[in-house]
Amino acid sequence: MPQGPNTQPEGPRKYLRGALSLFVTAGLVVVLFIWLPAYRWFFLGSLAIGVIVAAILFFWNHYRPLKEEDVENKRPLGLG
Repeated sequence: MPQGPNTQPEGPRKYLRGALSLFVTAGLVVVLFIWLPAYRWFFLGSLAIGVIVAAILFFWNHYRPLKEEDVENKRPLGLG
């Protein structure tokens, strides 16, 4: 007898899969830090550039927020 599709929600297995991939990625980064010293400098440089760009964008948007008149086409698809 064929049964229909399973409509039961998937349990915590999906969460476990995501958490496991996060731990594997963190472990890989730690191994690369230990194994390749140049990777440390690349990571620190990338992190510093990312923090600087994030700070610039944060303060730019904080002190010069987007105004309604700055947006030209509010409905580009013509919906609504």
